[in-house]
Amino acid sequence: MTLHSSRRRFSLPVGSYRFVFFLSLLLSLLIFLPFLLIDRGLFLYYGDFNVQQIPFYSLSHDAVQSGEIFWNWNTDLGVNFIGSYSFYLLGSPFFWLTLLFPSAAVPYLMAPLLMLKFAFTAVTGYAFLRRFCRFSETATFCALLYAFSGFNLYNIFFNHFNEVVMFFPLLLLAMDELVINNRRGVFALTVGVCAFVNYYFFFGEVLFCILYFFLRQNKADGFRVTFFTFLRVLLEAVIGLLLSAALLVPSALAVLSNERVSSFLSGYNLFVYGDSQRYGLIFSSLFFPPDVPARPNFFPDANAKWSSVSLYLPMISTCGVFAFLLGKKKHWLSKILIVCAVICFIPGLNAAFSMFNYSYYARWFFMPLLMMALATCIALEECRPHFKKAFALTGACMALVTLIGILPKKVDGEYVFFSLPEDPARFWVYVIFAAIGLLVCILLYSLKLSRKHLFRAGCVSLSVMIVLCGVMTLSFGRGISDRYNDVANRALFGADKLSLDESQGFFRIDTYGELDNLGMFWRIPTINAFHSVVPSSIMEYYEWIGGERGVASRPEPSLLGVRAITSVRYAFSDATDYTPMDGFSQIGIQNGYTVYENDYFIPMGFSYDTAVTEEQVEKTSCPNKDRLLVRALLLSEEDYQSVSDILPLLSDDEVLNGDFSSDAYYEDCENRAASAVDTFSYSSKGFTAQTSYETDRVVFFSVPYDEGWHATVNGEEAQILKADVGFMAVRVPAGESEIVFTYQTPGLLAGVLITIVGLFLFAGYLWLVSFLRKRGKMENSHRSIHRCQPQFAPTLPAKEAYTRYCASQKNLPPEP
Repeated sequence: MTLHSSRRRFSLPVGSYRFVFFLSLLLSLLIFLPFLLIDRGLFLYYGDFNVQQIPFYSLSHDAVQSGEIFWNWNTDLGVNFIGSYSFYLLGSPFFWLTLLFPSAAVPYLMAPLLMLKFAFTAVTGYAFLRRFCRFSETATFCALLYAFSGFNLYNIFFNHFNEVVMFFPLLLLAMDELVINNRRGVFALTVGVCAFVNYYFFFGEVLFCILYFFLRQNKADGFRVTFFTFLRVLLEAVIGLLLSAALLVPSALAVLSNERVSSFLSGYNLFVYGDSQRYGLIFSSLFFPPDVPARPNFFPDANAKWSSVSLYLPMISTCGVFAFLLGKKKHWLSKILIVCAVICFIPGLNAAFSMFNYSYYARWFFMPLLMMALATCIALEECRPHFKKAFALTGACMALVTLIGILPKKVDGEYVFFSLPEDPARFWVYVIFAAIGLLVCILLYSLKLSRKHLFRAGCVSLSVMIVLCGVMTLSFGRGISDRYNDVANRALFGADKLSLDESQGFFRIDTYGELDNLGMFWRIPTINAFHSVVPSSIMEYYEWIGGERGVASRPEPSLLGVRAITSVRYAFSDATDYTPMDGFSQIGIQNGYTVYENDYFIPMGFSYDTAVTEEQVEKTSCPNKDRLLVRALLLSEEDYQSVSDILPLLSDDEVLNGDFSSDAYYEDCENRAASAVDTFSYSSKGFTAQTSYETDRVVFFSVPYDEGWHATVNGEEAQILKADVGFMAVRVPAGESEIVFTYQTPGLLAGVLITIVGLFLFAGYLWLVSFLRKRGKMENSHRSIHRCQPQFAPTLPAKEAYTRYCASQKNLPPEP
């Protein structure tokens, strides 16, 4: 009796949330397990995952645990921590889970966290899909399709995309509950969560919710679009936005000045992709597993690396979608699928989901993928006769794309067949895998199994294909990375192998040409960074000196002036053909890198003897801008007027024809070093410097200019000058002085206050709803009925709803 009760207590009924969760968790474990064994508990992938996701999690974990959440000195030249990391992880509940563990454990948590993301994505997908299914087994099957879709597997590379995919089904489910069942408050809460998790994706989710709201119209199941329904949805959406303001407002202020956000499509680019192969890439992504982000193989010239182009549902591919479209041509979901297809192939519409960014991204594809999973769900239950045509259509499309592997390629003047793909072997592995998936689907269909046995066979087959697809995807990614030793030994565990002289206080390092974000791994300030969200002043500076700052700061070695004014003291290299920069001397080998020290190091915080205005440089077109900034302080004409009495201007001739040779550069560095502040200390809240100049001076700090900075000199508020394009300077009187810069995250206080207001409004809204319902002036909400199709109102009792549904259909199996 006891044993029997125990078994019942821990049983997992097929179709339950627990079953979906633990099955998905098991599948994700099987996918990651081989790599965990290879990497001895770590999960190392390649590219962005290794040099962004891992160090970002580790650095942010330590910053939050120590309370250093305002200004971060170990990211690029310094960044607004909240504004820069909210896109990557600060809104993710999975990141906050890491705070339960010590710092050393964080790199080992990357794979377990990904497993949890896949498992919870299956659960949220199941919650949404279940309301449209008669049988829970169907929802389970299609929840696995959504959770382990090509998009989700592809974006293991980016990691912080997966939680967005997880929360999205809840957003649509909450809207359904609000519109159909009048369940108040849930949609507002879900909007707040989605906006908090990731503002970038939330923008696209809002657009999709608008499409869903108007195209979802279906009177049969109670989803009626009326003016008052729209107001109800809009009201809760606004409340949800207010709830997320604590993170949303500072994030918006940090990102709106980013040049990548301000570049928009225009002209013909709004209607036609300039890269014609992109059409083929989007089309092929429906039928084949996701390609390696950095090594596109099917259409390598689509100019879509890292763009997350994948619409693949494992094993079943488009079979269920085609069957649904053939059998439900007038269904509201058919309209959504068609609109999504149109959006995919029109650049301007596609860009709307990426804040209209000029760069091509398909990072909204998880939204149509959920709709494709839903279409498959309905097709499996209601469109069985149409699967024969669906198989044929899917097979024909696969065959069409497969021609890429057969067509000839001109090599050394001769046409060679079977060599058009960049990697023919990998191409044919994908083709064979997709073909096997199609054959398995055809086999399962032809066996004409009972629903119970069909589910078991289909679920087992799908599980095997998911694990194989996941292992295959990760293996191909790992195959192009040969830097395990760099990441594991030199980066993650390399800080203790360094012995740098810290007696001169603050300094930065240079790791040009080496593994990205090494300084971040080691917690040492650096001029090299691979990070997309940094202060706009950094981008302005690199653009002005003739460098490039897209997603990374990697100033060329020839730009010696950059190293000088940013206080670079050490340079690291492991290249055998590396030529030391002028003024750097080799001091030894540490952590496998040859270390060079800057013989002309300039400490943080120094002053100038001369100045130059931006107008002068623009007029003279100075060819040595980086070295010019070591000699003279660059200011706008307006700012220069406030210090013109102590800083003489260089002449135009000195700017254009001055001596910028190596010897002159060394002399300028020595002069700047001699004028350095007496002491410099820094923290997340700002920095302090002590000076003792004989005359009034303008002291420069190579800290990025940001609206959050405030300065005082000897306790009195001081004007911050925007100097050398993107940095800060302040006027200091003669004698002993104390300079204090404090940082407050722009928008943080306002965002927190707005969130507090949102909480009061949310509580008041719920109270008002409860009050009106008790008075009988508002309809009560009803629980969703899973066993009825959307053709009937979910508010009907389950038995009555199912009876009416069966009466409207022919040849349906009886309720089990």
